[in-house]
Amino acid sequence: MPADSASHPLLRLAAVDKSFGAHQVLHGIDLEVRAGEVVVLLGASGSGKSTLIRCVNRLETIDSGEILLDGVPVPSEGRELARMRAQVGMVFQSFNLFGHKTVLENITLAPVRVRGVPVRRAQERAHELLARVGLADKASAYPAQLSGGQQQRVAIARALAMDPRVLLFDEPTSALDPEMTNEVLDVMSELAAEGMTMLVVTHEMGFASRVADRVVFLDAGRIVESAPPQDFFAGPRTDRARDFLSKILTH
Repeated sequence: MPADSASHPLLRLAAVDKSFGAHQVLHGIDLEVRAGEVVVLLGASGSGKSTLIRCVNRLETIDSGEILLDGVPVPSEGRELARMRAQVGMVFQSFNLFGHKTVLENITLAPVRVRGVPVRRAQERAHELLARVGLADKASAYPAQLSGGQQQRVAIARALAMDPRVLLFDEPTSALDPEMTNEVLDVMSELAAEGMTMLVVTHEMGFASRVADRVVFLDAGRIVESAPPQDFFAGPRTDRARDFLSKILTH
């Protein structure tokens, strides 16, 4: 577990509620993530994991409560939101790369347009990041020419190009076969070892047990357990978590 270098967490959700119409998806979510910490969100489909992570950078609005980045409330809209969002990288389940742009263009677009980084510097950084994720030779390729695992590693490089303070992962391997899944999890494990702050939605129990500092288990939009992975996997405290693990770990 990283040392607490500041008095407040890097990311904090306080009493966050979220509904879609009459259906309440999140109920009073309280969650803190400290700098350098890897927190994995677990739970059955429909438990609110992806909604929670999308609320962090306001891809989904919240009904009530507060979300703070380094002690500062995340704005709900406008230029300040764009500035804050640039500090929170997001890696999606479905890659979300621009198909008509090369890998290099996908990675440099946001740094140039949002941060005002000179094109040459953004390209140099993109090449460094591609080497870091094992794709140094793919800068001129288009997404359709890449495997799913390669596309997801490009998506990670694209998120890192903005030098985010926090990386959010929303089931980044669920669309991949096992070999490609391992490619992506290896990159994520390296980032964690380097001290990247990460909030991860995943069903990869091996990754959660090896890499997470803390596992947070959601059920029906509520956090019902939060514990170090060795404690959670060895002896979950709630019937709901025990039932979830019995199904996940025996299939």
